[in-house]
Amino acid sequence: QVQLVESGGGLVQAGGSLRLSCAASGRTFSMYTTGWFRQAPGKEREFLAAITSTASSTHYTDSVKGRFTISRDNAKNTVYLQMDSLKPEDTAVYYCAAKERLSPQYNYWGQGTQVTVSS
Repeated sequence: QVQLVESGGGLVQAGGSLRLSCAASGRTFSMYTTGWFRQAPGKEREFLAAITSTASSTHYTDSVKGRFTISRDNAKNTVYLQMDSLKPEDTAVYYCAAKERLSPQYNYWGQGTQVTVSS
């Protein structure tokens, strides 16, 4: 079992930066692939980025490539999402999620943190 808690959301002006954190419980968190997703009002949940358990590989959706960076510190059981050059369309609730390496879907989800980007 893994429990995830996001933090770091807030209000920022367009062009600004935020760093989201996802703190995990459980000794085996370092074995999980972790991803960040977001959901804006009236829209479907959108995948943003993922990082493998050892941080050997990362993957991003095109809309955030070059602006967002996912990283992890397994010693701290934490995954981060550094968000730069934020745009008003980045406004959403941001979620982190985790899955076992071979699982086809993310099994564990946090409660989300709100990010609002003003123009």
